[in-house]
Amino acid sequence: MESSSELVAFPLLTTPIESNYRACTITYRFPSDNPKKPTPTEISWIDLFANSIPSFKKRAESDETVTDAKAKAEKFAQRYGEILEDLKKDPESHGGPPDCILLCRIREQVLREIGFRDIFKKVKDEENAKAISLFENVVSLNDAIEDLGKRLENLVRGIFAGNIFDLGSAQLAEVFSKDGMSFLASCQNLVARPWVIDDLDNFKLKWSKKSWKKAVIFVDNSGADVVLGILPFARELLRRGTQVVLAANEMPSINDVTYYELIEIISKLKDKDGGLLGVDASNLLIANSGNDLPVIDLTRVSQELAYLASDADLVILEGMGRGIETNLYAQFKCDSIKIGMVKHPEVAQFLGGRLYDCVFKYNEVSAIR
Repeated sequence: MESSSELVAFPLLTTPIESNYRACTITYRFPSDNPKKPTPTEISWIDLFANSIPSFKKRAESDETVTDAKAKAEKFAQRYGEILEDLKKDPESHGGPPDCILLCRIREQVLREIGFRDIFKKVKDEENAKAISLFENVVSLNDAIEDLGKRLENLVRGIFAGNIFDLGSAQLAEVFSKDGMSFLASCQNLVARPWVIDDLDNFKLKWSKKSWKKAVIFVDNSGADVVLGILPFARELLRRGTQVVLAANEMPSINDVTYYELIEIISKLKDKDGGLLGVDASNLLIANSGNDLPVIDLTRVSQELAYLASDADLVILEGMGRGIETNLYAQFKCDSIKIGMVKHPEVAQFLGGRLYDCVFKYNEVSAIR
């Protein structure tokens, strides 16, 4: 159920890709591990995905676009649960051994096979509408900060605050269903710096001295994440003369924004002159990444994105799935940022940080290569 056209490698990955790139940050097993016995890491991740089944089932039950949604949601929960148990007994079953990409892919496949296409559509639409109504206020608060370094930090904090809207996390899905989330309160309540990976001061220094001609940003969630976190940051890049390519999923997966939804969001935010609150947006492009998961394997992106990204000099991977769980150590031919909030205890433990800690990893590539 991936992109209908052939997928290709992201052109800015360091080559040779075979020896430099692996779409998985955490090592689930080593060559010396028994192939027929799950490792402790595999078990903990299988359990993490099993713990998310109730919240996915609840969303599926309320999908008004599917007939017999309640019965089909039960079928999803049972089938996906059985597959996870199979993987515990035999890690080589179902295309294993398991990692976060396989566990996500199987979950999406089971949902789609049963008849669910986009179980988070209703909440995505609601959150996008809410975030769009707040966009002008959030941007005005940023624009009022005259110090460029302080403004940049505020924009980065906005990305973290927006990234909390993640219904793939069982704990956050529960919080959201009870209380909703306030973007501005989330900005104030981020864990204190230094974050578990914190290159922000170094990036601030570069921001004051250099500019980039083209940035590719892999976006994550709908709602506050993309509208109040990523878009104000992208607008600031546009104001500085950088062309910005926003890469979004082709197909729905949890509450991640899709390419088609992002086109609609930006059309609603643009003023009558086609700008974003006074900033020329003619250099803002939206690309279909070819992806259909909340994580990403950068050896498999759309040809459209590969073409648009070929001359970029900054790559930004946002969100826990893309920026931390699958590509934290990805090496690129150009400058890169991996930014996201840690929303799984297993990831916090791996990084040696706290739950809801922040990652801002900046890698600069020398101009002489």
